Amino acid sequence: MAAVFRYILPVEETHWKFQGAGETTFTWNYDTQSEDLLRLYAKGKQQQWDAEKRIDWSIDVDPDDPMQIDETVLPLYGTPLWRKMSERQKSDLRYHAQVHNLSQFLHGEQGALICAARIVQDVPTIESKFYAATQVMDEARHVEVYRRLLTEKFRFVYPISKPLQVLLEQALTDKRWDFTYLGMQVLIEGLALVAFQRIRDYAKNPLCQAVNAYVMQDEARHVAFGRLALREYYPQLTEAERREREEFVIEGSHHLRDRLNSEEMWERIGLEPKEAMRQHDQSEGHARYRKRLFSRIVPTVKDIGLWSERVRKAYADLGVLHYADKDPQEMLDNDARAAEEFDKLMQRR
Repeated sequence: MAAVFRYILPVEETHWKFQGAGETTFTWNYDTQSEDLLRLYAKGKQQQWDAEKRIDWSIDVDPDDPMQIDETVLPLYGTPLWRKMSERQKSDLRYHAQVHNLSQFLHGEQGALICAARIVQDVPTIESKFYAATQVMDEARHVEVYRRLLTEKFRFVYPISKPLQVLLEQALTDKRWDFTYLGMQVLIEGLALVAFQRIRDYAKNPLCQAVNAYVMQDEARHVAFGRLALREYYPQLTEAERREREEFVIEGSHHLRDRLNSEEMWERIGLEPKEAMRQHDQSEGHARYRKRLFSRIVPTVKDIGLWSERVRKAYADLGVLHYADKDPQEMLDNDARAAEEFDKLMQRR
């Protein structure tokens, strides 16, 4: 059954269209300027993979707890509301939280597919067009794997969350090509890596682990692409132009922080949304996770040069400034190695 028939909303309410504002840029200069981007393009070609062959889709999942993640990482765990919930409600929360996360991954990957296609169209250098073309294929594959995981192993799909929808629209309606990079390659992909990693490292079901590990291997290259392209471009900007990018990063970071406020999920499992969100926001586990979501974004923002006092203050207010000292490339290299380890694990099954 196609995913469209499993939405919790009527299908006509899931359609989303808006007028984009991109430009089409041809370049007649075929001399490449960045050896780093060419090396990344070579890696992008070499690391293409077939979801039919690399993933063992025959692996079964528990129908009530497909990922098999410990309850200590569930929303509301440890709150007064959690202690009042019945075992049935906790089971429903476990299931719906997994579906909601995977649904946002699915919608975010379609957003990444469209953003990557736009980057091919409007980025000014030939080597960036080369690499972005490999990313288009990556993102199509990611939509394929999350669609298949949800439709074959889960019972329904949630619609895109409002904060993610707003950030995608902002990234795609600005005429300046680098805003698409900022919105997708730095912010959305950076947050997604942490969300994927949580499933890769804490789930006990090997299918759910492997899907996220393999997607992360690709995403690590995508974030590196954004870093390389923007790190070379932003020193050329005026102070006023750089300030516009910093404002976009600050606003986008707040949208991503609010991405976890899934009002429709609380309603679906029979909890009063405002009270559930209040207790969720105040829970110790959620506070740690929300901050950790920025562990990939903050060092990348610093690395590309958008590191004014305004940006540092914004991240200090969010409680995530300490991530600035992390090495973004080291984390991306670890993601690639983890995927290779999953290949070995899957071969032994």
